[in-house]
Amino acid sequence: MICGALAGGGFIVRPGDNQDIQATVRCLSALGARLSAREGGNASHGGCEIARGLPDKIGAPLTLDCGESGSTLRFLIPLAALYDADISFTGGGRLMERPLTVYESCLGGQGVAMTRGENRFAVRGPLRPGVFHIPGDVSSQFITGLLFALPLLSGDSEIRLESPLQSASYVDLTLAVLRDYGIQIDAVDHRRYVIDGNQRYRIRDYTVEADFSGAAFFLAAAALGRPLEVMGLNLNSAQGDRAFLQLLSQAGYTLSRGAHGGIAVSSDHGFRPDALTVDVGDIPDLVPPLAALLAFCRGESRIVNAGRLRIKESDRLTTVARQLNRLGADITEGSDFLVIRGKPFLSGGSCQGENDHRIAMMCGVAAIGCKHPVTLSDYECVAKSYPDFWNDFMKEESP
Repeated sequence: MICGALAGGGFIVRPGDNQDIQATVRCLSALGARLSAREGGNASHGGCEIARGLPDKIGAPLTLDCGESGSTLRFLIPLAALYDADISFTGGGRLMERPLTVYESCLGGQGVAMTRGENRFAVRGPLRPGVFHIPGDVSSQFITGLLFALPLLSGDSEIRLESPLQSASYVDLTLAVLRDYGIQIDAVDHRRYVIDGNQRYRIRDYTVEADFSGAAFFLAAAALGRPLEVMGLNLNSAQGDRAFLQLLSQAGYTLSRGAHGGIAVSSDHGFRPDALTVDVGDIPDLVPPLAALLAFCRGESRIVNAGRLRIKESDRLTTVARQLNRLGADITEGSDFLVIRGKPFLSGGSCQGENDHRIAMMCGVAAIGCKHPVTLSDYECVAKSYPDFWNDFMKEESP
């Protein structure tokens, strides 16, 4: 959607309709783009038509409400910095508590004025081309935001990472989409990104892939014994969370093509996985479904290099351990790791979504292996990324 708005048109097939997507549409519209839902196209779910792109200039001050979407906020700050105008960002939940110091450090030296207030981050450009130094171990979303904006500047720029990049696959996805929209960026060993200025986004239609991050919860449910197939996934996708398939294999499961053409998961020893040690530096969003699965493992599992989970919608190291332990799991939280001692079954009981969509979905998956019913409060928070999760979760028959 952002690339389409920068191009000035096009049709986005299957963009999804959740609170994060709605926040992005709302902010792009406030900036001056015109986006609208339209049925048809080459997918039954229709999509989003972009009838007008972002303007060359903005006059009056603007306020952009990002909801609780960290990606919306971090993607759009550099775009807002292109304008010689006062543009403020607001949000709900923990959004404005999440780190923005990367932008405060690297944009300030390139002509951008930034101020932080209570629940507000204000930006005024115009942004100048140059060399942007960024830590690679915070969030790839900062890199993506710069990659959107820097090709539009009048001169050449470079992004230099001061530490090894984590979540590299997300940057690879950004680069792939940018290429599809006609933007060329030279990525050097995931440590330097050389960006020519004066580039133009190309109008085109785009079909969005199915999401491995959301699918991982259903793959975990299948591994825990639910008779289901997960449909529509691109097994050659650049999405980093495709790694969940490999993790299932390492845990002793067999992946096969099901009767309906989707991915089926089976095991020779019931639903108990083998214990794993998993470095999640590149796949942080897989921790909730992975933890739900490993709560039933044979032995002791470890999830390591997970410190960045503390700056998600919740402190996910704490909330993963707390909510699964409430259901009877045996999980110890460390500074940047979890130790999970598996059990054949969990007891069940009451748990909370903690206003975190992935924590709520995790509790639903863990309920499959509980002896007693599970009562989940704050279940509606799945609307942030997957509003239909519970409808899909409670389906009783394959299509």
